[in-house]
Amino acid sequence: MPDVTTAALLVTLAAAVVHALWNQLLAGSRDPAASSAVGLLVGAVVVAPLALVDLRWEPAAWPWVAGSVACSVGYFVGLAAAYRRAPMGVIYPVARGSAPVLVLLGGWLALDQDVGWYAAAGVLVVVAGILLVRGIGPGVRPAQLLLALGVGTCIAGYTLLDTVALEHASPIALLVVVHGVSAVARTAALARTSGGRRALAGTLRGRDAWRTVATGLGIYLAYGLVLVALTMAPAGPVSAVRETSVVVAVLLLAATGQERVTRVRLAGAVVVAAGVALVVA
Repeated sequence: MPDVTTAALLVTLAAAVVHALWNQLLAGSRDPAASSAVGLLVGAVVVAPLALVDLRWEPAAWPWVAGSVACSVGYFVGLAAAYRRAPMGVIYPVARGSAPVLVLLGGWLALDQDVGWYAAAGVLVVVAGILLVRGIGPGVRPAQLLLALGVGTCIAGYTLLDTVALEHASPIALLVVVHGVSAVARTAALARTSGGRRALAGTLRGRDAWRTVATGLGIYLAYGLVLVALTMAPAGPVSAVRETSVVVAVLLLAATGQERVTRVRLAGAVVVAAGVALVVA
C-alpha cells in the first residue's frame, strides 16, 4: 500500500476539524436542509473564481462526476430522512463509521488498490473507536440502522468516484462542479413547495444568515481538503482519518457544555488515535 504522508495526514485531520465545525453550525439552524442547500450555493459563488487558478477538466471526468453528484444528493436527502426517524446518536456514528470500511472494500474490489493488513486493521479500529465515542443507545431498530448504512454507502460512493475523477480534473474544479450541481438540484427540489420556498428565504435572514454562509463555506473547505488528500494517499486511509471528525465533534460539544464526555468516550478517542496510527504506519 502506498505510504500515507505526513502532509496527507495533516490535511485530512484539518478536514475533520472543519467538518465537525460546520456540522455544529448546521445543527443550530432552524431548517438544516434549506440552510445546507443555500449555503452550498453561496459557497459555489465564492469558490468558483478560485477554480480558474488551477483549472483542469477533461471530458472523461463527467461520468464519474455524475455518479458523485448522485451520491452527494443521496447523502443529504438520506441524512435528512434518517434524522426524521432516529436521533443523531444513532445515525451519525453508524453512517460515519461504516463509510471508511466501505471505502476500503470498494477501493480493493473496484479500484484494485493494495490494502496492507495494518491499514485494514487500522480502519476497523477507527470504526470501533467512533462507535465508542458517539455510542448507540438501547432500543435501536433495524430500520434505523439500515438508514444510517444507506447514508454511509453514499459517503463511500462519492469518495471512491471522486478518487477516479481526480485523475481527470483538478481538486478545486471537481469541488465546484460536484457541490455546485448538487446545490442547484437540492434547492430546486425544495423550491417546488411554498413551505420549501419560505424555508430557503429564511436561511438568509436573521440569526440563520451567518450560519448559512459559514456552513456553506465550511462544507467547501472541508471536502476540498479531502480531495487534496485523495491526491496524496489512497481513499481508504483518507476516509478513515477523515471520520475522526466524530471525535472532534464530541470534544467541541463537551467544551461548550452541550454534551458530557464519559470515560467510555475518552477511551474511544484513544482507540481512534490508535487506529489512525495503524492506518498511516
